[in-house]
Amino acid sequence: MKQVTNVNGFIGSLAKELQGIDAITAPEWAQFVKTGAHKERPPVDKDWWYTRSAAVLQSVARLGPIGVSKLRTKYGGRKNRGVRPDRHVRASGSIIRNVLQQLEAAKLIKQTQVGSHKGRVITADGKKLLDKVMQ
Repeated sequence: MKQVTNVNGFIGSLAKELQGIDAITAPEWAQFVKTGAHKERPPVDKDWWYTRSAAVLQSVARLGPIGVSKLRTKYGGRKNRGVRPDRHVRASGSIIRNVLQQLEAAKLIKQTQVGSHKGRVITADGKKLLDKVMQ
């Protein structure tokens, strides 16, 4: 995979491509949920599910094999605890788990074990999609 210079533009383009795939759809509860305990409000963007799916797909391609726990840490953030010092809080596991399951159903990623590392890696179809968006 080539190096991406404009990551935000790449994720946006990939999210548009993922909207055309039937296996990837936002659940009913997605409009009400926060993306993690560190957030105060739900996402403003109506299509945030596809943006998160695109970001997770790109992360799996770059870091795989990777699991839900590491992705929760990656997409977590700093929680404002008032007077107490801020702390890092992990992102919602349900969102990441559902996104990974949908990407698996679309045959863009698969579960595997490489040595002692178990997790999800990108498939050939997923690489084709990333290369198509990159051009």
